[in-house]
Amino acid sequence: MNGELSIAVVGGGAAAVCLIDALATADVPPGSLTVFEPSPHLWRGRPYQVDTETLTINMVPADMSVRAGDPGHFAYWLAGRDRVTRTRTEPDPHSGARFVPRTVYGEYLEHTAYSAMGRLRRKGWRIDLIGAPVTSASRCAERVMLQTKDGRARVFDYTVLCVGRGAPEDIYSLDGASGYIPDPYPAVDRLHTIGAFDHVVILGSGLTAVDTVRYLAATGHQGTITLASRHGVLPAVRQRPADFTVHNLTQSRVQALTATGTEITVTELVELCRAELRETGADASRVLQEITSVFTEPALPRLRRQLDQVDDPDLALRILQRAIPDTGPDLWPLLCDRDKQQLLRTHYRTLMSLCCPMPPASAALLLSLADTGQLDVRSGLRHIQPAGKTGFTLTTRTGEFDADTVINTVSPSRQRIPHAAQRLIASLLRSRNASINPYGGLAIERATSRLSVAGHGDPRLYALGDLAAGALFFTWGIPSLVDRARDITEAIRAHHTSPTRTGTALLPA
Repeated sequence: MNGELSIAVVGGGAAAVCLIDALATADVPPGSLTVFEPSPHLWRGRPYQVDTETLTINMVPADMSVRAGDPGHFAYWLAGRDRVTRTRTEPDPHSGARFVPRTVYGEYLEHTAYSAMGRLRRKGWRIDLIGAPVTSASRCAERVMLQTKDGRARVFDYTVLCVGRGAPEDIYSLDGASGYIPDPYPAVDRLHTIGAFDHVVILGSGLTAVDTVRYLAATGHQGTITLASRHGVLPAVRQRPADFTVHNLTQSRVQALTATGTEITVTELVELCRAELRETGADASRVLQEITSVFTEPALPRLRRQLDQVDDPDLALRILQRAIPDTGPDLWPLLCDRDKQQLLRTHYRTLMSLCCPMPPASAALLLSLADTGQLDVRSGLRHIQPAGKTGFTLTTRTGEFDADTVINTVSPSRQRIPHAAQRLIASLLRSRNASINPYGGLAIERATSRLSVAGHGDPRLYALGDLAAGALFFTWGIPSLVDRARDITEAIRAHHTSPTRTGTALLPA
């Protein structure tokens, strides 16, 4: 026995729920668990706050379970909720899939977190929830000292950073301008003051932008809605679910390749994908068409074509949408720097579009609004200037236009540390207990998600979620969080129960 362990979790959103559930189901000796979360949205994070049921998650229930090894966990909880409330969201009329309101998924996260904490308490764990932000972290001997904004310091054996992605990035410096809405979530609080006939510009064209259009349409907005961004790439349309088995691009096979330490090239990665599609009888040329046409095919005709292909029997896109995010965290570290830079520069937006598709009903709504002239998609956005006391002038490569309201849905840069966590991360960097990954976030040890400095992982410090984006590439989505939470739990268990465990701080020589 190595003594009672203490674990701190910095952040109380979906990533923290995945970690706590993993701890509750693992064979980890009892100890103490402390969660730091200053926001009022404990367990829900930014995307799943209490909000209108118009906004739905973009994945089917089988892909949203927080229970490792149990893809039916969310669906089972949802069926129970349906029975109790006697309500059920209708399936997507185009694909038959069910896309649950974000606020309902937030209920699931809350229920799962409190159930997991209950199981931990029954095993002898002590649980503390602290509503103060952590502003600094430092290594002291074989422990980690965290200091909160109120000046209190607490010491833990292990600390896991689950700080989330943060709010949209204000890349046009509009904060404080009249008519500028820096974040659309929660929509019922942030968007209800928009005038019914305002020309609304939504900055960005990703899934959050689509959510914003859905809210405006549901509330009867009559004015023009413009999606404006630099590239004008919309998310693809999710096809009807189908049963299939991935054979080559599996986690076990890719992890076996990772164990050899052999680098692979982009060419070899493409061949792995082709082999997977060939074995399943899928048409690789269909994927190639989607990839090569992202920046050449106009956004709305592309959306219409993809909606028409919801029932396409070919499995190519479905296979890659499952396999690439699942195996990406293992494949990404095997690529050399040149190939990583090429992928980010040339194909990042393509991957985001194809691997994070919107529900067909969302696509149908956007097209119906476009057909009546109410919705437009503009690319080539260069500049936005507040126009006097109200309104804005936007400049694109094809000219200028005016708007009454601007809503920011721009995804934070991969290199950006969330504003609320900047002081905390800065303290780790100053003490050399963390280092920046050149592709975003912090340097992370792939197998364990430990913070890494000069290639050495610290067994006391971990990161889960978007802080690991540069090291693992695919950090979005619940399945990725579940896998990494399991890795972290196992790493903590193995280190704590090891008779030779050490935890030397990574301090300057």
